[in-house]
Amino acid sequence: MEMVHTMKDQPSKSTRVRRNHEQRFKDDLIAQSLVPGASVSAIAMKGGINANLLFKWRREHVMALTEAAPAGATLLPVCVIADADPAQAVQPSAPVGPAANRGVRSGVIEVEIAGAVLRIRGAVDEALLGGVLRALRQSA
Repeated sequence: MEMVHTMKDQPSKSTRVRRNHEQRFKDDLIAQSLVPGASVSAIAMKGGINANLLFKWRREHVMALTEAAPAGATLLPVCVIADADPAQAVQPSAPVGPAANRGVRSGVIEVEIAGAVLRIRGAVDEALLGGVLRALRQSA
């Protein structure tokens, strides 16, 4: 008599093995993925991991930074870029009146939040900008 084996008869062996990645490897991929314009999927593929895993590491990294910051303090990355042509640099305008330009300065402000870039050129009202940044912080 011939014995027939079915899938139920075979012992189940999982071929999946959970890999433990070194923290240095994780930190390197996270740093690469946080560069503006970087492709998380391409970086993950190059590192031999799934993009979802790299997104998870990034979330954990941001959460750790948020928890480490003192209450009430928000740290934002700032990048100062020199103008290519000094002749085209934005120069502060002369004050029109004592109250008309209070808190207004000329220049360029660039803020990157949650993958979006907010670029403000020319005269900037500090009170208005403060309100915009507070609203963005509350919505993030």
